Amino acid sequence: MNYSVIDKYIDRLIEDTTPEAPIWNIENIKHGKEPGWNYIDGCMMTSLYSIYKITGNKKYLEFIDKFVDYYVFEDGSIRGFKLDTYNVDNLNEGRVLFDLYRETGKAKYKKAIDLLYSQVCGQPRTDLGNFWHKKIYPNQVWLDGLYMAQVFYTRYEAEFNGGKNYKDIVSQFTAVYDNMYDKQKRLYYHGWDYSKKAFWSDPETGLSKSFWLRSVGWYTVGLVDAISYMDGADEYKNKLIAIFKDTIEGLERYIDPDKKMFWQVVDQGAREGNYLETSGSAMIAYAMLKGARLGFIDKRYALVGEEVFNGICKEYLTETDGKLNLGGICLMAGLGPESNRKRDGTFEYYISEPVVENDAKGTGPFVMAYTEIKQLKK
Repeated sequence: MNYSVIDKYIDRLIEDTTPEAPIWNIENIKHGKEPGWNYIDGCMMTSLYSIYKITGNKKYLEFIDKFVDYYVFEDGSIRGFKLDTYNVDNLNEGRVLFDLYRETGKAKYKKAIDLLYSQVCGQPRTDLGNFWHKKIYPNQVWLDGLYMAQVFYTRYEAEFNGGKNYKDIVSQFTAVYDNMYDKQKRLYYHGWDYSKKAFWSDPETGLSKSFWLRSVGWYTVGLVDAISYMDGADEYKNKLIAIFKDTIEGLERYIDPDKKMFWQVVDQGAREGNYLETSGSAMIAYAMLKGARLGFIDKRYALVGEEVFNGICKEYLTETDGKLNLGGICLMAGLGPESNRKRDGTFEYYISEPVVENDAKGTGPFVMAYTEIKQLKK
């Protein structure tokens, strides 16, 4: 595999982007939304910072700083951010603020970190202690949210709070493992309504109906990233490592033997309508590569992750009119609300959502996995 084309692809993404109109935010483009703080841009900022760290090329850092600077005002307020929505997705882009604050020393980045941490402190929770996914989704826990919230939360605890709330972070991951993990299939359901009231939830378990790949990917990356940021605290760290190991071992059986990728609905294979999906495959490849590098899982998973990454490149990295494009990306998927009963968590629903090219929910994890490939090749 000639990986140099990926460097050209990354350069194209940043060359064709302004803070007001990022090329990778297909949802915003599709719906004509005003530019505002969001998790999709956050995926790209995190991945580009990883590329900067491994290459030392300042153009990446300068791009990230210029991009995020547009969204963060001098008083630490954030363009388009509304605290009172208590949407955990909004915490994701906050991860890169820690890096920018350290790199640039801009006080406004620390102020923005503190603003986002105030959301963590006030986020509504289930009686078991898990954050609601959003204020508009009472008592609902989605796998996506563990990545969106817990990695930011862990970084704040590690860098500014002496790890005082590691126990809370670990208990939220553990509750998901105990309640959303199918021990036979070794897969996680996308959503869990603790109150069992949502139309998509099982009346006995509160769980949604299917195993959606990207949600499993979010959770897996959330685990490996949270573990990597925990300083000391071996008791807590080891609990998360045990969950991470079991999660990765369970996922390995679902890799397509020919294409080396994962399916959109993970356990349904080549069922009619199902397809090999890029974003979730890239997330799991990244988690395998990083987990193996840091010794959280067996070293052989670096090669398994590399195989998955190469599978994505072969299947979905294409060139049109001299420009590289990354396809096979599920644009979006969710559960509810009541006013949108199409989003019911069934197989039929997950395969019905649009499949696009170059959206950051796929390109971000793809670039993250690429940074791990770069370290592997060193």
